[in-house]
Amino acid sequence: MNFLSSISLKEHEEGGFPFDLPLIQELGELKFQNQVSFFIGENGSGKSTLLEALAAGIGLPAIGSNDVSEDPSLGPARRLGRKIRFRWKNKTRKGFFLRAEDFFGFTKRLNQLQQDFESDISEIEGELEGYGLQLAKGAIMGQKQALTDRYGEDLDENSHGESFLKLFQARFTQPGIYLLDEPEAPLSPQRQLALISMIKEMCENKQAQFIIATHSPILMAYPGASIFEFKDGQISEVPYDETEHVVLTRNFLNNPDLYLRHL
Repeated sequence: MNFLSSISLKEHEEGGFPFDLPLIQELGELKFQNQVSFFIGENGSGKSTLLEALAAGIGLPAIGSNDVSEDPSLGPARRLGRKIRFRWKNKTRKGFFLRAEDFFGFTKRLNQLQQDFESDISEIEGELEGYGLQLAKGAIMGQKQALTDRYGEDLDENSHGESFLKLFQARFTQPGIYLLDEPEAPLSPQRQLALISMIKEMCENKQAQFIIATHSPILMAYPGASIFEFKDGQISEVPYDETEHVVLTRNFLNNPDLYLRHL
């Protein structure tokens, strides 16, 4: 199921970043006709900026140190998000927004919550006794256990890639829209295939929609996905085999010496 049908830019008179980007100035209606869509292009092409603006405009929760509404680095995205017109098939704010760079902040946030629970328990043990202590301690222990059940004892104990996949396993639980910015960053090729499998299961069983900014030819190969290329201030839908990422990767693998001898 698709939740978001299309986006376009409202009339605006704001200047400065990101409104001075040619991509934003020329943004027409962008239609999302499939459950999985990819934003691709070189760094600085605007794909992450638009993805962040979608997260801000929709009001999705963020996985990171700060929420989208509070993250200082997302100020321009919030400005742009307020100027985007969203057309919905089924409106939702369920799902989440994730930038791969924010993952360490998220694990730090989880570990801090666990420490806060421990501190709360120590504090009430010094203030309460008897039945009142049992009730208060039981409530805190229940919250602490729920966090552990969902994410494990300590995501830092795993490799970055393992922790990333555990996070997806824990949070891919309900229908909604999921915006992912370069999720392949910590993942080996094998784990990228595991992520594809998770996305496929979510689309089939949980009525989920994904919009993913990526450089990965592996992720782009998701069956039936729409691929939007950000290039020269324009957005165009391109077939998988014609993306620069795929063409360059395929040519390099077929003849690496052709490229390496010029370095």
